[in-house]
Amino acid sequence: MTSSAADQTELGQRTIDKVMWRLVPIAGLLYLLAYLDRVNIGFAALTMNADLQLTATAYGFAAGIFSLGYILFEVPSNIMLERMGARRWIARIMVSWGLISAAMALAEGPKSLAALRFALGVAEAGLLPGVVFYLAQWIPTKQRARIMSGFFVALPLAFIIGAPVSTAMLSLDWLDLWGWQWMFIIEGGVTVAVGFFVLYALTDHPKDARWLSNEERAWLITTLEAEYAARGGAKVASLRHGLANPTVILLGITYAGTIAASGSFGFWLPLIIKSVGGLSNFQVGLVSTIPYILAIAAMVPWSRRADRTGALTFHVCFPMFVASAGFLAAALVGVPGIMLALLAFNVMCIYCVPPVFWTMATQTLNGPAAAAGVALINCIASTGSYFGPQIMGYLKDQSGSFGPGLLVLSAALAAAASLGVWVGRKQAAT
Repeated sequence: MTSSAADQTELGQRTIDKVMWRLVPIAGLLYLLAYLDRVNIGFAALTMNADLQLTATAYGFAAGIFSLGYILFEVPSNIMLERMGARRWIARIMVSWGLISAAMALAEGPKSLAALRFALGVAEAGLLPGVVFYLAQWIPTKQRARIMSGFFVALPLAFIIGAPVSTAMLSLDWLDLWGWQWMFIIEGGVTVAVGFFVLYALTDHPKDARWLSNEERAWLITTLEAEYAARGGAKVASLRHGLANPTVILLGITYAGTIAASGSFGFWLPLIIKSVGGLSNFQVGLVSTIPYILAIAAMVPWSRRADRTGALTFHVCFPMFVASAGFLAAALVGVPGIMLALLAFNVMCIYCVPPVFWTMATQTLNGPAAAAGVALINCIASTGSYFGPQIMGYLKDQSGSFGPGLLVLSAALAAAASLGVWVGRKQAAT
């Protein structure tokens, strides 16, 4: 390697490190709060379902209808983010969803709970695809899976932090409010405060990054512009290209299997653990963290391996196939301890998918097409988190067991992984 090439390599690494340490912790905090405010209903259910007299079906409907509001407004939200800038639009998303999350404390029964969950989905719509699109405007493709894993670590971390904290709050009975009401109020209030912080913490574009040196900023802009041109430049940057691209639609269907599994478990895992018996609510929260600790341990090395080998399709689909087999085994095993061990392993596999998947999904689109395409992928995929919790609840009511729901998750993951293999081969051939 020549001295000039070595200097450029060192400059590039220094620049990427600065971008990563500046933006990824902020993005991770946003996603941690988003996911916590989305799934804390799973911890509230330990006492809320009895207080509001909710059946498993009614609870599953309220948990899942969040995704309907999310789906309907996701694409428009990401288009607005691209036009208005990430800083202002993400702050708007956080403040509005934090207020509605706190208002969940006002739920008085199945109807009001479902209405608030729908409104929460509308308010939060666009956050995940918005942040994925935002990071893609800062991070070159070759480093994207590794750095995306730092962002997506926030997802299992939300459970690790949220499980014991949320379940501990269930014992708070102040001012004639139940503990689950205080949980919603406190966690929603934190989100609102962080939303205002975002206005000062984020930078919209690399050209505005005063925290980079002139040399670092020039390297980043040049590298990203070269990738933009290599992907087809303005030819693949129109909104129409992002919304009418068959690959985008197929990627959304592929990711729906993963979202169905992860979404269902976010809502049902505490109740599955509770059904084993003998644990307090706080102990349920502690046990719930185990799968997500394993997920963090696996996500980063798996994503680094994907970056190093470039075999994105394999690193997306293999964990999905393994988790599918694991859910099948968990449904058929009658021993609670073995079932919980299998479920923990499955969660680890599922959470290895998102960082690599979004690297795969963002490598072919530019500009407004990328904003719309990423949102459409997540919009289609979110149907998994809409139907998944409801199917789990319905089958639990009908059978008295979580087994049939686990079989459905197994089949969904197997079908999605098979489609992902086909889409990956199709992308490689073009």
